[in-house]
Amino acid sequence: MKKNLSELRGAVMVTLILAVVCCGVYPLVVFGIAQIAFHDQANGSLILDASGTNVLGSKLLGQQFTADKYFHSRPSAAGSGYDAANSSGSNLGPTSQKLADSITQNVADYRSQNNLATNAPVPADAVTASASGLDPHISLRNAELQTARVAMVRGLAVEKVSTLVRANTDAADLGFLGEPGVNVLMLNLALDSTR
Repeated sequence: MKKNLSELRGAVMVTLILAVVCCGVYPLVVFGIAQIAFHDQANGSLILDASGTNVLGSKLLGQQFTADKYFHSRPSAAGSGYDAANSSGSNLGPTSQKLADSITQNVADYRSQNNLATNAPVPADAVTASASGLDPHISLRNAELQTARVAMVRGLAVEKVSTLVRANTDAADLGFLGEPGVNVLMLNLALDSTR
């Protein structure tokens, strides 16, 4: 009996020590390192207005833009659209008629919004949602096709808008993983600050 109590006491002490280290010390150390070394990323990569008090968005989360003077994000199936609390894709498979109808409608809308021919190729990211529904990027081709519309509505030269597109294009991860992508929120904020 005495031996069993001794072993139980040892097991309880080890559990308590590991709980303090794993649930207290380790998270605090990681939190501290993240705040010092990666402050912006650890706090959500938030974008603040000029006064520094209002959050305009995050570099990591897409937002819905519908006005013609803005570049439009890719479609979202997250909640009512870009709802971070309901991040998800549509879960519709390639044989889904609902998905096919949605893409057909999105293609027609995209061509109409950007004054494209009725048979013009449309980038896949312009008409399909990402897996998370929160992707902040669009493809470079998608941005190029929207450039003329945005330039016309804003009364800017197409080359000036193209320069802003290139300035807000993120390279492929590690230089070779994936394709370059245009951060829509950052691009639209750059457009708003252009006179």
